[in-house]
Amino acid sequence: MPLIVQSDHTLMVEVKHPKYTDCRDFLAAFAELEKSPEFIHTYRITPLSLWNAAALEIEIDEIFDGLKKYSRYDIPQNVLADLRDWYSVYGKLILRPYKNSMLLLEVKSNIILDRLLHEETVTKYWRGTTSKGLLIDIKDRGNIKHDLVKIAYPVKDLCGFTKGDDFNLKLLEIDRDDNIFNLRDYQKEAVEAFYHSGRETGGNGIIVLPCGSGKTIIGLATIARVSNQTLIISTNNVSVHQWRNELISKTDINPDDIGEFTGLSKVIKPITITTYQMLTYRKNRDAKFHNLDLFTLQNWGLILYDEVHMLPAPVFRATVDIQAKRRMGLTATLVREDGKEDEVFALIGPKRYDVPWKVLENKGFIAEAYCTEYRIQMDKGIEMDYALSNKRGKFRIAAENPTKVKLVKELINNHSDDKILVIGQFIRQIEKIAKELKLPIITGKTKNAEREVLYNKFRNGELSILVVSKVANFAVDLPDASVLIQVSGTYGSRQEEAQRLGRILRPKKKRSHFYSLVSQGTTEQDFSINRQMFLVEQGYKYEIRYF
Repeated sequence: MPLIVQSDHTLMVEVKHPKYTDCRDFLAAFAELEKSPEFIHTYRITPLSLWNAAALEIEIDEIFDGLKKYSRYDIPQNVLADLRDWYSVYGKLILRPYKNSMLLLEVKSNIILDRLLHEETVTKYWRGTTSKGLLIDIKDRGNIKHDLVKIAYPVKDLCGFTKGDDFNLKLLEIDRDDNIFNLRDYQKEAVEAFYHSGRETGGNGIIVLPCGSGKTIIGLATIARVSNQTLIISTNNVSVHQWRNELISKTDINPDDIGEFTGLSKVIKPITITTYQMLTYRKNRDAKFHNLDLFTLQNWGLILYDEVHMLPAPVFRATVDIQAKRRMGLTATLVREDGKEDEVFALIGPKRYDVPWKVLENKGFIAEAYCTEYRIQMDKGIEMDYALSNKRGKFRIAAENPTKVKLVKELINNHSDDKILVIGQFIRQIEKIAKELKLPIITGKTKNAEREVLYNKFRNGELSILVVSKVANFAVDLPDASVLIQVSGTYGSRQEEAQRLGRILRPKKKRSHFYSLVSQGTTEQDFSINRQMFLVEQGYKYEIRYF
């Protein structure tokens, strides 16, 4: 069997074993990938990973049966005991409506109840006791969930949601471009997993699906299902326009009912789209976040967080106060570089739906992708600068290795019939590539109108190559891109790797290629190992070549 379960809750999986793929897909539901070298991959089971499994209604006995099925040796008894204890905590604390603007935190364990009565971080919330648990003010609904998850006690919130102002919206059967439009089976399942027929057990949580799989469509279908006024929070102005275009294209909405709350337009309508940057804008560091009032200016029935793993701290804090609103998060990965996955769990909700990337690829819903890392010799002219620099300086020098330009030229020539994105972290580097190869470029300084023109030319075939900065990491609709050349990235960000791969995964007749260019034997190569983990976790083979 391919699996070895160790007493420290780590799981070692033999990659070359014939049952590796089945075992990997099984582990993805309740364990986190930590290391992924060539032959042995290491996963870890954590309380949070088990709480998400419990929220998905994966039974603990199902997890135990699978571990026994794939395990090469007997499973340590302490692991089985710890897993059962961690799993069982989910559901021990249930938040329910009470009376007189109070909520009841039902506690199904006298031991936990005793601890909560004496735990300094949460005693400030208690307003009394009943035979079933503890009373709290309704205004503390978000705060108590946030603080309890920090001490390893997740709350199952069954207080339900307030009804927002009505707004009826229907999906079209034929979109505005005269294409047949139907939800795929997994998209229907995701909507139902979130909505739960309107019961208090649904209405909040995260949908985890790869870029290109139609998360926006799931958002539209959820808006139609809830039929209330909705606030959509996205990553940038380009994404705002995409949401607007998709609403107009695939629903019966009157365009006059869509508002944009951005730096260019501050219009609030039944469906309003804004950005995280807009919500967190303030004149100076000491000023207030006035735009956070948008959460309460309308009686929203649904708040939709696009790319929910990007939530900034002020939006977390604002979300504490809107726990009575339905909240949906959309993301390609639950990984956060700041480690605040538990806050997403507590304040937006648990993972409600997840399908492995390779499963959707095998069914033809996203493109087949080949991932290749090129390890490149350092340019002789920068070796001394590299040797004398600090760690941050070493990373940048390695990332901007001039030798990469030669390989970019070669890869472009090898893919002359493809649509190609060249993406990088450092502006100086990508400006040099664009200038030397005479290619159009989009950076954060590029005006929105100019970006739209270039994106449209890329879509319709007038342009076959675009050089882009990290502004293209999120929510850029480039459905025909089939090659991505990554010349530099944000250190070891698995989150960024997921977004960039997603730029080329929309279904198409040809295979997609993801190239990552890394300077050999440098700190950049060290960071690239962490980025590989995301690709391997999703089942992609990662080929190493040298240049």
